[in-house]
Amino acid sequence: MKQGQKAIVWFNEVTKKDIPLVGGKGANLGEMTNAGIPVPQGFIVTAGAYFDFVDKAGLNDKMRALLNPVDVHDSKQLQEVAAEVQEVIQSAPMSAELAKEIEQAYVKMGKGLVAVRSSATAEDLPEASFAGQQATFLNVQGEKDVVKAVQDCWASLFGARAIFYRQEQGFDHFKVGIAVPVQRMVQSEAAGVMFTVEPNTSDRTKITIESVLGLGEMIVSGDVTPDHYLINKADMKILKKEIKKQEWKLVRDISGKSDDPNIKIDLTPAEQNAQKITDEDITFLAKIGKRLEDHYGIAQDVEWAKENNEIFIVQTRPVTTIKETTGAAYEIDAPVLVSGAAASPGVASGPVKIVPDPSQIDKVLKGDVLVAEMTTPDFVPAMKRAVAIVTDRGGRTAHAAIVSRELGIPCIVGSENATTVLKDGQVITVDGSNGKVYPGKIEVKSDVIIRARGEVKTKTKLLANLAQPDIVDRVATRDVDGIGLLRAEFMVAEIGEHPSAMIEQGRGNEFTEKLAHELMKFAAAFHPRQVVYRTNDFKSNEYKALKGGDKFEEDEENPMIGYRGASRYITDIETFKLELDAIKKVREQYDNLWVMIPFVRTVAELESTVKIMAEEGLKRSDTFKLWMMCEVPSNVILLEKFLAVGIDGISIGSNDLTQLTLGIDRDSSKLAETFDERNEAVMLSIEKVVRTCKSLGVTCSICGQAPSVYPEITEKLVEWGVTSVSVSPDMIDITRDIIAAAEAKQGIK
Repeated sequence: MKQGQKAIVWFNEVTKKDIPLVGGKGANLGEMTNAGIPVPQGFIVTAGAYFDFVDKAGLNDKMRALLNPVDVHDSKQLQEVAAEVQEVIQSAPMSAELAKEIEQAYVKMGKGLVAVRSSATAEDLPEASFAGQQATFLNVQGEKDVVKAVQDCWASLFGARAIFYRQEQGFDHFKVGIAVPVQRMVQSEAAGVMFTVEPNTSDRTKITIESVLGLGEMIVSGDVTPDHYLINKADMKILKKEIKKQEWKLVRDISGKSDDPNIKIDLTPAEQNAQKITDEDITFLAKIGKRLEDHYGIAQDVEWAKENNEIFIVQTRPVTTIKETTGAAYEIDAPVLVSGAAASPGVASGPVKIVPDPSQIDKVLKGDVLVAEMTTPDFVPAMKRAVAIVTDRGGRTAHAAIVSRELGIPCIVGSENATTVLKDGQVITVDGSNGKVYPGKIEVKSDVIIRARGEVKTKTKLLANLAQPDIVDRVATRDVDGIGLLRAEFMVAEIGEHPSAMIEQGRGNEFTEKLAHELMKFAAAFHPRQVVYRTNDFKSNEYKALKGGDKFEEDEENPMIGYRGASRYITDIETFKLELDAIKKVREQYDNLWVMIPFVRTVAELESTVKIMAEEGLKRSDTFKLWMMCEVPSNVILLEKFLAVGIDGISIGSNDLTQLTLGIDRDSSKLAETFDERNEAVMLSIEKVVRTCKSLGVTCSICGQAPSVYPEITEKLVEWGVTSVSVSPDMIDITRDIIAAAEAKQGIK
């Protein structure tokens, strides 16, 4: 393990910035705990402990030998290899020192029943989130059993579905670590999931909650069709309730007579048809969901449980399946074979393949409709081949629904009888938008419309905010004029090593090559459209989390306003040069890659940065534009002096500008309601920047979250004369329409 790195950390010791240490689940549990969200207490066995275990036990070579030849599309071979790799991990001895640390932490938290969960360092991240790849062990009790469950979680990192997914997503098996949160077990009277966006229609004004009696595993597994509640986010009013019959519930077996720690209990007729939680509970949950969404700045997928009339949040993660839709109406005049809950929009046709068990997924070929009682993560390879999915059981947040939305294919869940009514080989049409299945192949214009580029024309450019190479090709086909904010941070995090450490080892060129390789994907996909690359704005704590970072980064009390942005470029010039070399390498083939400098505090900082770039061969020209982020109040106050240095464009970073103008930590849950880009002081600053740039003939864009959240800000920006607006991919079509309407209102042609 790295020097100074802990094997065990408590929830209150970590935040959302600690994913490399504790994985997505662990980071979110810590983040929520520190934000005052009701989270059951616990600790985390860090990813460093896992890597240390693998290293000391000498497992890497053994696992590589097993994994290198595997064909992940050969289901039988994949299952066999996965079992062998897991056996290698489970049979290796854990160090006595680590086992003792885990046991002591378990005793310190009061012993009792705990949930032992897996938290991979590449899970729960946007565009990389197939649910349930690693194991969770519930109702674990006793020091030795907790230690064993931790090691079993490590082994689950190499389950068949996890191996398949990493290979498909391009993750290196040996760079993905796994942490293990150990959390007090909630013996839930009711449990469920909550989305802070309507997951099927991507309606951001609604919150959806699903609930079952007993333990919550039944929802994601699809064993039971849950109650479904729809809440209006603005005033927290309950708009709709669908009460579903639940014949049994899953509870802990306190008798100890069963091999399975959980048993099914039949419900009385009254219980079967009752609403699972009260209206007060629904409203309380919705308010927590809104708090979480505001805190993270993105829609959340939340797991909750109720015990002794108290509601706990046991997990939250970003919603990664928001798809932008327009409501193009259509009607299908045909008999309905099967109906259920609309879980993923769109219309598709194909032959039915009924799969009663994941061992039979090979029967699903490309273009088939997968029909099953329910799906589990083991079905994922077949789901990727299917054109649509229909299940007997499950709700809109069941595994089938989540993965279908991720894949962008139609899905219907909770049909009750699809596996008995439909026949193998029968050609059907699945309408995932309305939850209906029709006989034969029916051609309709789907209500999921991704506009072709150029369909709507506006004078104000519409740009996209991007960070991840794996979605760039998809976004490049959209009605968008380029990239207005290409973030460096995700790509640097993927490299995973501190650039200064790589320079010290004589491997600086390796950093440059890797960064150039990723940048090339964006420049190529969008060529000849502009790609504005914001140079790395990692803060000291984020840099420190990279391999080798401890040696080069000091601890800062407030990294948000610490050593970041342009301040780094003019003091750590050698590291900055690696990034500039990567940019030059890409520009040898694609001249549409431009540069934007973030977090510039003083005019002198900008002058020094521009000078360094020029000395390295990156000077402004007709094909190379240099922009500056406008996110510090000094940028607003001294805007003319910054522009006089010689830059081609400004992009307003509304997130930091709001934070620093109002003196509010944008991550503070207590001050979340006050953090608002529409505040008069912030709006006056934005107006001054836009109008000043317009008067001086300088490009002015905005790339903060504000235009994606508040359409009225976009309207004002157009009125003031902004030249472009850059938004997250899910807001592209909506924002284009807002811009077009605002331009029409202003008489702009």
